[in-house]
Amino acid sequence: MAFGGPMQQNPLGSLADVTGEFPGGYYKIDHRDTNTLLSVTLLPNGQIFTQPGAMVAMTPDVTLKGKLKFSFRKMITGGEMSQTTYTGPGEILFAPPVWGDIIAIHLDGNTRWTVGKGGYFGMSDGITKETKSQGLGKAIFSGEGLFVQQFMGRGVLFITSLGGIVQRHLKQGEQLIVDNGHLVAWTCTYSIERAGGSISAGAHSGEGLVCRFTGPGIIYIQTRNPEALSEWIAGQAHPRQ
Repeated sequence: MAFGGPMQQNPLGSLADVTGEFPGGYYKIDHRDTNTLLSVTLLPNGQIFTQPGAMVAMTPDVTLKGKLKFSFRKMITGGEMSQTTYTGPGEILFAPPVWGDIIAIHLDGNTRWTVGKGGYFGMSDGITKETKSQGLGKAIFSGEGLFVQQFMGRGVLFITSLGGIVQRHLKQGEQLIVDNGHLVAWTCTYSIERAGGSISAGAHSGEGLVCRFTGPGIIYIQTRNPEALSEWIAGQAHPRQ
């Protein structure tokens, strides 16, 4: 059973890349962009780490350690989830818990990536994951919570989205305003504000809070809002009379 084959790596990790290599194996991403499947082939002792519940199928020679159960509530709310470790040799198929895309970001050891709640999918060996406080103000108004995940090292980081993913490169001083429910991952600095007004007004109204990113850097944005999906599901389960 073969899920994919070794291909040339593109270090830019652009949206068009669907194949690549990482330390200890190689991958293929297909069925994009809302029914995405990640196929991974691990060399002997090669490893990949993913969120629980990501595995669709695997060959019996793969060694698995960690939890298999996925928490939809934690994905929606951004709660910290344990990891599952897969050790080769062997092949594994992975998929997100809901309809969405998977993007491979090739880390070069120099750039630190910040990933919002629900955006982390998996990573190769050679990458370190840290949970960082982003301050009370950003925690309240950004929609990402008090802590975010930051990744550094050399390898491949896999992020996932709800819906498709849009990639934006910002030049030095260039700005982009993003609704706080659509963030996936970024390397830019940002501030919180209300669209067309002050933060305090947005806090009272509960509407219009956005993140103003300033380049240089890269931003990945998801086309659907997880909180809006959660509210829609709740509304369908308990329709108003």
